[in-house]
Amino acid sequence: MDKLITLWEGSGLYNLQLGQAVMMVVALVLLYLAIYKKFEPLLLVPIGFGGILANIPEAGLAISALDQAIDVARPALLEQIGDALGVALDPAAGLEAWREALKVVAHDAAPEAARAARDIAVAAGYSNGVLYNFYSVAIGSGIAPLVIFMGVGAMTDFGPLLANPRTLFLGAAAQFGIFATLFGAVLLTSMGVMDFSLNQAAAIGIIGGADGPTSIYVSSVLAPELLGAIAVAAYAYMALVPLIQPPIMRLLTTDKERKIAMTQLRPVSKLEKIVFPIILLLLVAMFLPDAAPLLGMFCFGNLMRECGVVERLADTAQNALINIVTIVLGLSVGSKLMAESFLAFETLGILGLGIVAFGIGTAAGVLMAKLMNLVSKMPINPLIGAAGVSAVPMAARVANKVGLESNPHNFLLMHAMGPNVAGVIGSAVAAGVMIKYLG
Repeated sequence: MDKLITLWEGSGLYNLQLGQAVMMVVALVLLYLAIYKKFEPLLLVPIGFGGILANIPEAGLAISALDQAIDVARPALLEQIGDALGVALDPAAGLEAWREALKVVAHDAAPEAARAARDIAVAAGYSNGVLYNFYSVAIGSGIAPLVIFMGVGAMTDFGPLLANPRTLFLGAAAQFGIFATLFGAVLLTSMGVMDFSLNQAAAIGIIGGADGPTSIYVSSVLAPELLGAIAVAAYAYMALVPLIQPPIMRLLTTDKERKIAMTQLRPVSKLEKIVFPIILLLLVAMFLPDAAPLLGMFCFGNLMRECGVVERLADTAQNALINIVTIVLGLSVGSKLMAESFLAFETLGILGLGIVAFGIGTAAGVLMAKLMNLVSKMPINPLIGAAGVSAVPMAARVANKVGLESNPHNFLLMHAMGPNVAGVIGSAVAAGVMIKYLG
């Protein structure tokens, strides 16, 4: 009987907490949106499944060996860990108080003390969870978002941007949402509504670029504690582009403006496509070295695509490699959907600020196109300004769809790809600016 009681007390059902159950439901909702609604399935499926794994009680799949030891170890081992961390544990405080005190100190401990405590946990038989290892390799090192950016570069055609360089301004204008949200988060903090540091505000603001890898990269550098909420918000809003953008686009444009037909794009030579990523990288990196990692991988992927002599590498970058990294990245992000870190009032603030950032970015792109029409002899359909957010190619498709509603013969897809690609560049540059001043 005692063995049965021990088995039951060590089961997931016995140890399941309300927060973990809620997060499992959230993860199931993400899976529903991905599988049934087809919302960003390539990311939301692994993120949702990772969220389920991270919240299985007693499994410890998303935490380190040290955290596992602190959660379940006996008092004798906790005392050893406390000695390594320099924490005096009060015998009268109780076991749960010991665990809470050690958790707080362990996350902010000096590297030498943390290493000593980790060695004690490993020697006692505890090991890092598989999702924790995925996160350490893929996101903790910063490699996964960069590899995905390389794959995106290998799938990107700069032709529409080179054929109509004016659209670069539309991509730049759409990044206004990033900085507007940064100031908004700071304002809410100063008013006492939220409690975000400047680094956290910057990481939240980057959601406005509608670029998942960039959001993950910036948050992993500036605010890793918010990574789960920021990643989910970024990819959720990217998936909801067809729902979020059209009302804003229609509100800010007249029917006459939506009917504007744009002239055929000029042919772009192969030499232009080869030289452009090299010149782009050199120009940006010389002025803003902190943008070099993201933009460098993006330009390298595009160069492999356009140079025509490394087809195998280009094919691997845009297919097998990006798919493998996407699986690991999704599971790693899902590991951050743990109840204790995700179920907080700040998470609602992140989701709210994220959609504000996205809306402001969309509006800024549309308004920039209207402004350019005042000084340009060649009219621009303002709808393509909304594609300045870097949700490639979804935002361009949405601009084309809304345009066809007003003029069934007006195909804007290739025109919208110009600001769409410019938005990818703009979000990478904005990320570099944030990291430069706050990293």
